[in-house]
Amino acid sequence: MKAIWNDQVIAESNDTVVIENNHYFPHDAIKKEFFTSSELQSTCPWKGVASYYTVTVDGKENKDAAWFYPEVSELAKGIKNHVAFWRGIQIVD
Repeated sequence: MKAIWNDQVIAESNDTVVIENNHYFPHDAIKKEFFTSSELQSTCPWKGVASYYTVTVDGKENKDAAWFYPEVSELAKGIKNHVAFWRGIQIVD
């Protein structure tokens, strides 16, 4: 699977985890040069508190477009150290 934004592959892995129709990529599968930490956090009742990344490709910024759970609940342990995407980031096989 590949995560693509602004015509650039920003993550790639054969080992994603699908939860609630989102592909979670292993943290080491993201191309870190495109990611900066965001201040945004949100809470999922069963996964825990999510942190976000802003994705920047060729000077174009996609704010809070990736999220991950630094600490996951027991129910969500399969996505520990994984990152998911939204806000126009395409996931393709």
